[in-house]
Amino acid sequence: MKIRFEGAMPALVTPFRNGAIDMDALRRLVELCIDGGVSALVPCGSTGESATLTHAEHPEIVRAVVKMAKDRVPVIAGTGSNSTAEAIALTKAAKEAGAAAALLISPYYNKPTQEGIYRHYEAVARETRFPLIVYNIPGRTASKIEASTIARLAEIDEIVGLKEATGSLDETQEVARLCGDRLPLYAGDDALTLPILAVGGVGVISVIANLLPRQSQEVVETFHRGDWLKARELHFHMLPLIRALFVETNPIPVKAALHAMGICSDELRLPLTTITPAAREQVLAAMRPYGLV
Repeated sequence: MKIRFEGAMPALVTPFRNGAIDMDALRRLVELCIDGGVSALVPCGSTGESATLTHAEHPEIVRAVVKMAKDRVPVIAGTGSNSTAEAIALTKAAKEAGAAAALLISPYYNKPTQEGIYRHYEAVARETRFPLIVYNIPGRTASKIEASTIARLAEIDEIVGLKEATGSLDETQEVARLCGDRLPLYAGDDALTLPILAVGGVGVISVIANLLPRQSQEVVETFHRGDWLKARELHFHMLPLIRALFVETNPIPVKAALHAMGICSDELRLPLTTITPAAREQVLAAMRPYGLV
């Protein structure tokens, strides 16, 4: 049987201080999320600024988060690349570091065909023999994984889930129709967590769970208990803050929010830049009703 994850899984930011990884801040964030009852931790994704991490930093962060988690929750390491060979190397490193699974973005910039996308994931699965979650986010990759391709990927033993971030509920429903229970479906957009749960999703790989881990987990758990009206109420309660966290490119706003909470600095690596004053005020205003500042 394939490994299965459920619930809220924060896509962790990578805290920096003076250009280096701030491990103390990362530990504070990990503890905040675990104390909030999340189901897993996801370092080195796009929220973790994986694109500007060095090849040495990437496995270092995964090892650190695995050690910090102390087997309390599984760690799903972001290991995506537009180079299949590099994705294989990063995934092998995550496996050696003690991660439970890997999250791989579809290759970006080089815009492979559907056959190329399939063979990319197939090669990573074959070479690593490690649980893999496919990440479909055409807004960042410039190439969408079609539902028919995802259905093919679901036949591979190592493919254990899909992070759905196309923004299209029509597309999500088609994937759910074709794959059914063969492929666990995770929301990849906090604003669509509830609708994706409604068509068969089992969890969310989340930005807002960095700030509101308990509430994020509660939405999923409440929905799966069958209390859909309560889940809707909880989801709607978080929507204003969810929207504020995307007022500028992720993870700029969430880092500003964590800085305001005293968790980490709001330092980013170029080409990302610190949040503008006007956007910072929007984020802070959205945080106040939740008692975060």
